[in-house]
Amino acid sequence: MEKRFITTPIYYVNDVPHIGHAYTTIIADMMARLYRLQGHETYFLTGTDEHGQKIEEAAKSRGFSPKEYADEVSGKFKALWDEFEISYDHFIRTTDEYHIKTAQNAFDIMYKNDDIYKGEYEGFYCVSCETFFPESQLIDGEYCPDCGKQTRLIKEESYFFRLSKYQDKLLKWYEDEEKCILPKGKKNEVVSFVKGGLKDLSITRTSFEWGIKLPESLNEPKHVMYVWLDALINYLSALGYTRDEKNMDFWNNAMHIVGKDILRFHAVYWPAFLMSLNLPLPKHVAAHGWWTRDGKKMSKSIGNVVNPKEVADTYGLEQFRYFLLREVPFGQDGDFSQKAFINRINSELCNDLGNLLNRIIGMSSKYSNYEINSKDVLKYFTDEIETANALCKNALLASDEVATNRYLEELWKVLNLANASIAKYEPWNLIKDGEKDKALALVAMVSNLLAKVAVLLSPAMPKSADKIAKALSFDVNTNLYNKLIKDGGIIDFMAVATEPLFAKVEVPSLENVVEVKKEEKKVEVINIDEFKKCVIRVGTILECENIEGSDKLLKFQIDLGEEKPRQIISGIAKFYNPSELVGKQVCVLANLKPAKIFKHLSEGMILSAEDGKLTLLSTLSKVQNGAIVG
Repeated sequence: MEKRFITTPIYYVNDVPHIGHAYTTIIADMMARLYRLQGHETYFLTGTDEHGQKIEEAAKSRGFSPKEYADEVSGKFKALWDEFEISYDHFIRTTDEYHIKTAQNAFDIMYKNDDIYKGEYEGFYCVSCETFFPESQLIDGEYCPDCGKQTRLIKEESYFFRLSKYQDKLLKWYEDEEKCILPKGKKNEVVSFVKGGLKDLSITRTSFEWGIKLPESLNEPKHVMYVWLDALINYLSALGYTRDEKNMDFWNNAMHIVGKDILRFHAVYWPAFLMSLNLPLPKHVAAHGWWTRDGKKMSKSIGNVVNPKEVADTYGLEQFRYFLLREVPFGQDGDFSQKAFINRINSELCNDLGNLLNRIIGMSSKYSNYEINSKDVLKYFTDEIETANALCKNALLASDEVATNRYLEELWKVLNLANASIAKYEPWNLIKDGEKDKALALVAMVSNLLAKVAVLLSPAMPKSADKIAKALSFDVNTNLYNKLIKDGGIIDFMAVATEPLFAKVEVPSLENVVEVKKEEKKVEVINIDEFKKCVIRVGTILECENIEGSDKLLKFQIDLGEEKPRQIISGIAKFYNPSELVGKQVCVLANLKPAKIFKHLSEGMILSAEDGKLTLLSTLSKVQNGAIVG
């Protein structure tokens, strides 16, 4: 048996957990449970990433210190994973003192290896993505190519990592290790990026303070580490790197589960850092896709963000795990459709799995007083057992590529075989025709098929597998895995009457629980004089049109009773058609400092209310343009 190390990314504490975080974590949890089932000593790491300019600014806007803000959001992640019974071995925070020390030690090693040098950086920086981009990659010369937000041109003193030095070594790693990046299509994207040429990477900042300071030996108090260098080191600091080293032997067999948006950091920057540290590279970096909802990108402003806790509370955690792991081919984007979710619960979980257990218990009760003896199974049903064993092997091959959907599909082929066998051989007729031995062997055969499925289903749906095991009086453990799966054997059972595994869903129940609730913010109390600083006027929309190149921005000309109309840019294109707004009166914050949005001047803000949908504010009856709201 081997030691296995599996990680999620450490989640950035700028928001509460959403379905994407849950998907990553449940995949990693399934893989960790599978490794343990196979007898491997496994270390499963998750946690939170808590440094950087985005955190510093988010905390300030909410009236918190960065550490207070990080404490609150990190606590929400840990609480959710605990409630979801995620089987992590350690939850790391990048504000932990031992991590800070390890990051500084790693920086020092890379510096002494001549892979870090001091220079000056000038580039376009996206605060939201915590990433620099060359001007050639920007949209319209100023907008982030990943998130679409406006970048900042930054010029500051910086330390650089010699990423260019490792270009050829990285390409050799990709070539030599077939499964170093999964799936294959994602690997091709990374190889193409690296072949395009790597530039040295800015790895420190001086324009903010919320980050890990450089080693004292460098005497650079104004520098903090680039958040991605700090964050990636967590995989080593959790194992004791440069400290007690007590768990570093797990590092020899590491797998990172990540979203596709952070693949470059894990498949280019991270292995280059490891090469500089003279450490082994990960065995696998596996990147999954994004989730949409009913075909649309999830957005708080639209109100269609799926809250994993509320979905699990509504339909069941086991059902939620199954849907996430089964619905989407690994690496591709997936759609969260309530209809598809309910169909899988009713068809696959209730009918294919739950009803098979009920039929086995019913037949064993009627034919053999709940005792299920497998002595004649291979006499009558060798082909079915061999087919099931082959399907189980296929499932394990799929797990080697983190293809959780194919893993479960192969298990459901075993269930389909079991259900089809009952329909084909009709044990009730075998009993009637005097072939009781064959009928009892049939019940034993389908029981063994269900047991094989339950063993391999346990990493994905641990509680459901445990219920099946208790109903047939066996324990899911490594010894049984070896007997039923590795060796392809069969066992006897004693059935026990039990409640149905799953309940059918008759009507959708997620009408009002799909939006991630916004964080409570500290509300700053102001006096009437401060409110009077806000000049809110009523105006009539004269013109409204879409802005070319943007799917969310509208350009307005609004009559506020002034010499000429105001031009205002507003991101409400997904809620209103321009033609239906012309002639409407709206409320406008009229003394807002003008700003350029998508290269268009905006001279105010149209006010709206949001409760899952967006509604523009107006007056009960028409008033004169320019009237003051107060």
